[in-house]
Amino acid sequence: MDISYPNSSGARRPVSVAPEGACDAHMHIYDRRFALHGSPDAMVDKATADDYPLLQQRIGTQRTVVVQPRVHGTDNSVTLDAIRALGAANTRGVAVVRPDVSDAELERLHAGGIRGIRFTLYTSANAATDFSMVEPLAQRVHALGWHVQLHWSADQIAAHAELLARLPCTIVFDHLARLPLPNALSHPAFDVVSRLRENGRTWIKLSGPYLDSKAGAAGGYADTTAIAQAWVRQAPERVVWGSDWPHPTEPVAKPDDAALFDLLSQWVPDAATRHRVLVGNPALLYDFPEMTTKTEKPEK
Repeated sequence: MDISYPNSSGARRPVSVAPEGACDAHMHIYDRRFALHGSPDAMVDKATADDYPLLQQRIGTQRTVVVQPRVHGTDNSVTLDAIRALGAANTRGVAVVRPDVSDAELERLHAGGIRGIRFTLYTSANAATDFSMVEPLAQRVHALGWHVQLHWSADQIAAHAELLARLPCTIVFDHLARLPLPNALSHPAFDVVSRLRENGRTWIKLSGPYLDSKAGAAGGYADTTAIAQAWVRQAPERVVWGSDWPHPTEPVAKPDDAALFDLLSQWVPDAATRHRVLVGNPALLYDFPEMTTKTEKPEK
């Protein structure tokens, strides 16, 4: 019997086999039981913590990072609940907070598995935060060992280069740093992020190829390969992979998650490096415990 995978096209398994302890370091949970922020049209159905394990079964990942979606605003209850439901030992979260968040709340979030905060500012629509909040919040979460995760456009990255250079904590750029194609490597943001990566605490998420690809699914997102490989060459120890399930930016035609997982083999052809991207790197970035079975240990 064919299995239907919520918010994912196709039914085949990936050709690539996920290693033991592989992590999907970027996905979202949407659940109508929790408070909504902004337009309810941004809600994604069949994207709860009960739905996601089907995707894990399909692509073979065992660990995951739940990233608070904008539709749930700063009520991180949905993400904390998902961490519990998916298993606290193998699940971490990235929250959304504002400067009025209390120290006690930050401690509660940490205990619940949160290891970073996100600023989704590539568009102003329904944004729960703004650029003025980035630096003061970065100062506070740095004390907890958290990172700031940025979904910004390439133009925004370039415009805020000085701000980024001042941040004391680890920085994680979403979705290949959203460099526009076909001339991604010539955009000023590429140099900005490259300089930041020299500090040893700036990471890239290999995710969301459909966001900027001109080739699209029909072309296998082939035009994203050069920029993904560039990020990996720079610092293979500071890249992670994410599915971006349930693909909230793609409401009409959902991507094939098996194809997205197989794309990683083109982005990272070397098997040992790919193992690091899927296992060791996320274990280090997200503070996962050591696996009880034999897996790659993160480098300290």
